Amino acid sequence: QVQLVESGGGLVQAGGSLRLSCAASGRTFSSCAMGWFRQAQGKEREFVASISWSGASVYYGASVKGRFTASRDSAKNTVSLQMNSLKPDDTAVYYCSADCNSRWYRNEASMDYWGKGTLVTVSS
Repeated sequence: QVQLVESGGGLVQAGGSLRLSCAASGRTFSSCAMGWFRQAQGKEREFVASISWSGASVYYGASVKGRFTASRDSAKNTVSLQMNSLKPDDTAVYYCSADCNSRWYRNEASMDYWGKGTLVTVSS
């Protein structure tokens, strides 16, 4: 059974940091493009970051660029999202996802595996 399990969410004050992790199991994800998305209450799901199979190509959404850093450890089947300078607008459920039909991120619709999400709450 393929699973993506996010962890590391919680409550943090504005300006603080959190590190999210995503543990993949059920298959090897070393050749999959991975992504992070988020969904705030009452809003559509938003692209946060993507990382290619090798980790060499990383892209960020405009609202998080310069503050968030995505990385992966293929040997451990994990991906991480380091979030710095957090703002109240970053409050959302954060989802890890994978596209195992491509080594590079294509789009949200191409992601075929999703975690259940972890809640990040940033207080002002």
